[in-house]
Amino acid sequence: MQPVEIYSSPLCGFCHAAKRLLRQKGVNFSEINVAADPARRSEMVSRASGGRTVPQIFIGDTHVGGCDELYALDRAGKLDALLAPR
Repeated sequence: MQPVEIYSSPLCGFCHAAKRLLRQKGVNFSEINVAADPARRSEMVSRASGGRTVPQIFIGDTHVGGCDELYALDRAGKLDALLAPR
């Protein structure tokens, strides 16, 4: 399975929803709390090509985007393929 990273903050409902979907799929992910570490927020914005809102989700080298994009990939049947080992 591709490594998954999610930049999030504790009070973000969209972050919780994205993590819930990943857990339902049995995906282990690394969570980066940007509320606790402002330097990590800067890192997120840079990696996400200017994306400033949480969550920002990365699967392998692919920037997925946020919660809406993650769920859209799942509805389109593309999320599992993106998660598969390469």
